[in-house]
Amino acid sequence: MTDTRGPQGRAEYEAGALPGEREKPIGGQQQPYHPPQAYPAPQRGAEGARRPRTGTRTAPRTRKARLRVSKADPWSVMKVSFLLSIALGICTVIAAAVLWMVMDAMGVFSTVGGTISEATGSNESNGFDLQSFLSLPRVLLFTSVIAVIDVVLATALATLGAFIYNLSAGFVGGIELTLAEDE
Repeated sequence: MTDTRGPQGRAEYEAGALPGEREKPIGGQQQPYHPPQAYPAPQRGAEGARRPRTGTRTAPRTRKARLRVSKADPWSVMKVSFLLSIALGICTVIAAAVLWMVMDAMGVFSTVGGTISEATGSNESNGFDLQSFLSLPRVLLFTSVIAVIDVVLATALATLGAFIYNLSAGFVGGIELTLAEDE
């Protein structure tokens, strides 16, 4: 064990002096306190110094571990699939709105709607009006209904898949994975 207090500090410590009762060092400067070390630092001399090995490769080693997924918790699978399917539903509604706005700005609905009106119209009626049928609120309502059905079905199918995986993993042991750590 190394003692950094010097001979005077060691004598005070062995005499049992408390910190307030210790003598002040001569010269007015107080030394910083260094607590005693529980384990001394290893002393290495010239003969004990570690030298690198010569003639060996210094390529990094890759550690590998083989793991087996033996069970999937259905409750956690249900929560994760619910959140992911909600995110997918929101992305679907936003994508449908953006696609509708782009197609409307390009004039696709008016061009195709005019062609359909001419083809289905007669002398008494104007024909089918595509622009009123494919309005933005109607398209977003239809897309939202599809997204809600997708959320319910995806969550139910993922949870059912977790139950089926647990049953089959009981027979064959599950999926084996090999994980590697790169340095």
